[in-house]
Amino acid sequence: MNFWNSTSSMFGSNNSTNLYSLFSERASIKNGTYKRLLNSYFDTVGGSSDKTSSTRRSRGSDIIDKLLKEKMYPTVSKETKEANSNLTSGLNSLQSSVSALQKDSTYEDTENGTTAADKVVSAVKSYVTSYNDVVTASKSSTLSNKTAYVANMMSTTSKFSKELSEIGVSLKQDGTLQLDETKLKAADISKVQKLFSSDNIQSYGSTIASRVKFAGGGSSTSTNKTDNKTDTDTDTKKPVSTGAAGLKTDGEALASSDLFAKIKDKDGNETYNVDKILSTAKSFVSNYNKMFDNAESSSNSGVISNLAYIRERTKNNSKALEEFGISVDKKGRMKLDEDTFKKADMSKVQDFFKDYGSYVASNASRVDYYMNTNANAANGYTSRASYNIPSISGFSETI
Repeated sequence: MNFWNSTSSMFGSNNSTNLYSLFSERASIKNGTYKRLLNSYFDTVGGSSDKTSSTRRSRGSDIIDKLLKEKMYPTVSKETKEANSNLTSGLNSLQSSVSALQKDSTYEDTENGTTAADKVVSAVKSYVTSYNDVVTASKSSTLSNKTAYVANMMSTTSKFSKELSEIGVSLKQDGTLQLDETKLKAADISKVQKLFSSDNIQSYGSTIASRVKFAGGGSSTSTNKTDNKTDTDTDTKKPVSTGAAGLKTDGEALASSDLFAKIKDKDGNETYNVDKILSTAKSFVSNYNKMFDNAESSSNSGVISNLAYIRERTKNNSKALEEFGISVDKKGRMKLDEDTFKKADMSKVQDFFKDYGSYVASNASRVDYYMNTNANAANGYTSRASYNIPSISGFSETI
């Protein structure tokens, strides 16, 4: 609040800190607590003469009224309103552009003589233009629930920069894209199709489409309800059961030595309690899928980033998981074959989950945290597509 910044020096260092803390609570303003405190301050501060006190009280009353009005009805500049509007419309255009590049028909010749190559060039040009419009608008926008996804989208683009450069799309220093049309025309269109594949949930196109969808792309509902209010990512839902907390528990159990403690069978031989281990593995798979089903639609960037970490670690360990009867489909969901799991070497299962189970549990804990708090990493968003995830238990990441 600019007015606050320009006048806070009038209150003294200790008072300004305490008053600002109180001032941040809307309820304190509505019930008059803050106004009474300021009135008291202006009545007592400074000299004691009646004339001086009267002047100071009059000046204080004007400041109080301005402060309360600004806090209760924050103004938004014309430029910010325009950026918010451009971001919303830009996301709609970007969704259409991504959708076109994910359609099989874009990569097929048409009867009227238009070649697939021409259609792909046109679609990529449209995508680059829409993408740049969104990135540019996001830098001045106050719609943090949208800019969080734009930041994640930019991080994804950076991750796929090598593949994009192969089709003539380069990433500039300011986060926007630049198209080399000549290089694009010379590229194999199958590379473009693979890059934007809708069949692979981890492809560049699928990831961007997902971020655009959750940012509100294609939605006809206005996010600016009044001229004086802006959208913020408050995530004010009540605590929800997403499966993340259960996955944390299961992951920690599979990573512990207690679960793999040997027991004696009916013949007195030491062996693993396979049924108990299997039961925990089944719960792990169930909660893993439940977490992704519920959390993927979150508008919280902390949730998004930690889901991405888990998905990437699972992808990198897919072969090891398959040895234990755990497969992962194209949508990133797990399936457990109980017979294969029972036949697996439990010592190998233990060694594998000691690292993997612990990693998933740690990130699942953060997913649960962000899903049930107002933490919003978008507040630290920068034009270079990086933003800080608030630390919990000593954890801090920069995407």
